[in-house]
Amino acid sequence: MTDDSEDPSDEIQYHVELGDGDIEGPVLLPGDPDRVDVVADRWDDHTERASHREYRTLVGSYDGEPVTVTSTGIGSPSAAIAVEELARVGAETFIRVGSCGAIREEASVGDLVITTAAVRQEGTSDEYVRPEYPAAADDEVVTALVTAAERLGYDYHLGVTCSTDSFYAGQSRPGFEGFRAAGAAERIEALREAGVVNFEMEAAAILTLASIYGLRAGAVCTVYANRVTGEFRTEGETKAAETASLAAAILARMDRRKAEAGVDRWTADMSLSE
Repeated sequence: MTDDSEDPSDEIQYHVELGDGDIEGPVLLPGDPDRVDVVADRWDDHTERASHREYRTLVGSYDGEPVTVTSTGIGSPSAAIAVEELARVGAETFIRVGSCGAIREEASVGDLVITTAAVRQEGTSDEYVRPEYPAAADDEVVTALVTAAERLGYDYHLGVTCSTDSFYAGQSRPGFEGFRAAGAAERIEALREAGVVNFEMEAAAILTLASIYGLRAGAVCTVYANRVTGEFRTEGETKAAETASLAAAILARMDRRKAEAGVDRWTADMSLSE
């Protein structure tokens, strides 16, 4: 551990147990440590770099481009720790890879949701910045995720996500013995009327921290449940894993094109072909 007078980037990070040079390329962020294998099994190759608590990290390549995957555990508090410590060892791009519950009828089980921004219905990001500050996905990451989903032929929905601290009360589900949080039904209906697509638990904190620190972040989740139709099936998690991995490779090519053109931002007239 360090005090405020020391540079924490010079050390092995306390929770993720990674140091400078231990990661490569964009970092994919699933919650479940077991989902790290689901992600990396889609790659050309991979090597485990660290495993501590809920944080498990593998480094490898996908479509010839370097990429890293680190699990965050459940919820925004642990996801924020991952972003903090990965940024200190060189991470510049983050893509949340997860599962979600849809609150729009058209988002079927097995579809993808690509997040453009998130409702900050979690408490972690409030520790960093005032609640009016937007949790917005980086436009280049969104573009790469959409491009990847299109290339892979996966059905996807683009829109606003709601991140919560509670899987049950916070997402208007009944708790133990049917407990219902006050205003649960009204809350979910208000979100639906505002065009929110899905519930999950990490995106808002990841997007907020990345924006504050001048980093890139986005999120792609597979729909496991549709709260309107009542469907629930744990299927299609490989879709989010493959989409995020291909998006990481696309981002690497975008970055090379920007460097060649001497510009800071991607524009539509830049070819991605090698």
